[in-house]
Amino acid sequence: MTSRGRVLLSALVVLAGSLGLLYAQAQKKPAIAYPLGYRNWIHVKSMVIFSKENKLFDRFGGLHNVYVNQIGWKALRLGSTFPDGAIFVFDLYDVRTYQGAIEARGRKFLAVMKKNSKLYPDTGGWGFEVFPGDQDKGSLKDMKACFNCHSAQKRRDFVYSEFAE
Repeated sequence: MTSRGRVLLSALVVLAGSLGLLYAQAQKKPAIAYPLGYRNWIHVKSMVIFSKENKLFDRFGGLHNVYVNQIGWKALRLGSTFPDGAIFVFDLYDVRTYQGAIEARGRKFLAVMKKNSKLYPDTGGWGFEVFPGDQDKGSLKDMKACFNCHSAQKRRDFVYSEFAE
């Protein structure tokens, strides 16, 4: 191969690599930040999954607390589509039974759903993140796993929680 051919081939390799990197960056969504102060938001509901009788026990067994920010609260009450900026937090704790009581133990994870129709068009307008244990750094590799489950709630804008007085 001539030196001109090698230069051309090298340039093509660099160009292909650069395009691949740009494509990968375009696919990457901005990280969802840990929701500081979420316990001051509106508490939507609590639930305990405590046995294997529930099909979600292996992944979601424990004490569930769900919170919504002010932006999402109005839509939740009205049963309407959520506006951009709505955020839900699902705080999951391990549990144990002790002297006839179910007690919360350590946090398993904190999951966040954040509505932004422009950033997350492939997941119904919702971004997802998971913070394991008491960590404030997200660990979710692929939002599609969360969205695949939430897609069953498409008629309710992909949200499981309902308003109950």
